[in-house]
Amino acid sequence: MIVTEPVVVIGAGPVGLAAAAHLAERGVEFRVLESGPSVAAAIDEWRHVKLFSPWRYDIDDAARRLLEQGEWTEPDLDALPTGGDLIDEYLAPLAKTLGDKVQYGAEVVAVTRVGYDRIRTAGRESAPFLVRLADGEEMIASAVIDAAGTWRRPNVLGASGIPARGEAEVADAISAALPDVLGRDRERFAGRRTAVVGAGHSAATTLLELGELAEHEPGTEVIWVVRGTDQARTYGGGEADELPARGALGARLKKLVQSGRVQLVSSFRTESIGRTADGRVALTAGDQQVVVDTVVNSTGFRPDHAMVGELRLDLDPILGSTRALAPLIDPNKHSCGTVPPHGVDELTHPEPGYYAVGAKSYGRAPTFLLATGYEQARSVVAALAGDWEAARDVQLNLPETGVCSSNLAYGDSADEAAGGCCGPAPVSIEAPVTRGLATGISGGLLTVVEAEQSGCCN
Repeated sequence: MIVTEPVVVIGAGPVGLAAAAHLAERGVEFRVLESGPSVAAAIDEWRHVKLFSPWRYDIDDAARRLLEQGEWTEPDLDALPTGGDLIDEYLAPLAKTLGDKVQYGAEVVAVTRVGYDRIRTAGRESAPFLVRLADGEEMIASAVIDAAGTWRRPNVLGASGIPARGEAEVADAISAALPDVLGRDRERFAGRRTAVVGAGHSAATTLLELGELAEHEPGTEVIWVVRGTDQARTYGGGEADELPARGALGARLKKLVQSGRVQLVSSFRTESIGRTADGRVALTAGDQQVVVDTVVNSTGFRPDHAMVGELRLDLDPILGSTRALAPLIDPNKHSCGTVPPHGVDELTHPEPGYYAVGAKSYGRAPTFLLATGYEQARSVVAALAGDWEAARDVQLNLPETGVCSSNLAYGDSADEAAGGCCGPAPVSIEAPVTRGLATGISGGLLTVVEAEQSGCCN
């Protein structure tokens, strides 16, 4: 395509900035719009959390090449960064390199075609995109790469996909995923009884921190509430995991449960939430009830397509991804490791020039990996630059990392097992899957970050 207006990238998280780096490398004019006050604002909310993949898997290739042109010092590739490290040592320097191409406090509320609603057809493809911000500012774009993530739209606690009865009324007692249990949020949990709802690695991270807190704060009690019956998905591959930190995460949680320091309540499908007479919170599922002081919602996230409601999107009715991508990522059939490589062709909508990448592209499927997001960004940018050979040479190699099964294997809810950017989804592979010229076993596992990204987590 001939680019006459800038490409607008929504979200300055890992995948959004990777797209920006590829655009810069190809000489395509662009702007990055970040709703937060600084780069990767969503990740900043869980900057205390340590990723379980080392730096070598967390840096996009084009971003590295761009950073190496300046005075950037590459971190120790074998070290495990926290979310804060990811920002301070990689994303912030990258954003600085991109300069005024990155605009903060720029919340996108609508994307449409200039002069066209969703119904009008004639001449539609030649009309540029109109991007409107919350403050009323508008800009014209030749294409839109939507890397807004899903962090701002968590799943509900209700087991049927809608809020549990009374959930809204007790919102003040429900914490978002990955609270800083041992730091800024300590007072909320110390000496209190907490229920962590969810079966993914975000839940595991929080449970481990609560277990540590309980060792130092008398009266701290920890309840783990899950819908499924078998926690093998969360415990993971242990020593078989090629990412030792992730294997250790599951092993430590399993030990906590077996010791009784974390009380496991399984087969619990929350129907209603309310206050008890003494002001506590009661989760109810049939005849079962869990009464606590506070709840942590670690049930995953879902995309918000409201801002692109006037575009022509072909969304899968189940997952909310593109219809072409859905069968490749369906958690009822695929694990993280069996999702095949994919790029611009699978991400294309009937609206030419609009692409959702990163966690948002997966809709409600919990099997997203940061490495996948980087490859999506590379492929889409190559297509926008007119290099279709590179765009369709899609490559993705994943190392074996222990256990990563579909939700059917253990009967868990796919949403519940969702990882979160950094509250990482289980990542492993039963056999390497390659396409194009990719061969062998290598690279990248950061689960992203839902948001722009949920950030991001590996």
